[in-house]
Amino acid sequence: MNDPKHPYSPAVVAGGLVFVSGSLPVRADGTVVTGGRAAMDAAVDSLRERMAHVGATLDDVVKLTYFVTDIGLRDAANEQFLDLWPEPRPARTVVGVAELPYGCEVELDAVARVPVTS
Repeated sequence: MNDPKHPYSPAVVAGGLVFVSGSLPVRADGTVVTGGRAAMDAAVDSLRERMAHVGATLDDVVKLTYFVTDIGLRDAANEQFLDLWPEPRPARTVVGVAELPYGCEVELDAVARVPVTS
C-alpha cells in the first residue's frame, strides 16, 4: 500500500492465519459512524471488507478485540458478538482506551484462520 497516511496492509496471511489491521467505523467517503452499536456495525463492515481481500469471512475469525473509548460500550459489543458469531464463538477481548483515530469510539482487531478452499 503506497498511502503514507495508512502505511499498512488491510490483512496479511501468515502461518495459516489471517491478521487483520484495525477496522474503524469509517465509511469510504470518510464519514465516521458514531452511536455505540451503529459504530460497531460499521467497524464490522470495515472488518469484512479487509478480510475479503484475502478471501476470508467473519466465519473464519478465531480472535476478536474491541478497542472502545468508553468501557460502557461493552454491552453493545456483547450484543453484537452474540448476533454475529454462533457457538463456538471466537475468543474475544474488550479493551478500554483513551482515544482512537479520527475520534472513533470503537476499533476492531481480528485474527482469522485461512479459509479452506476446495
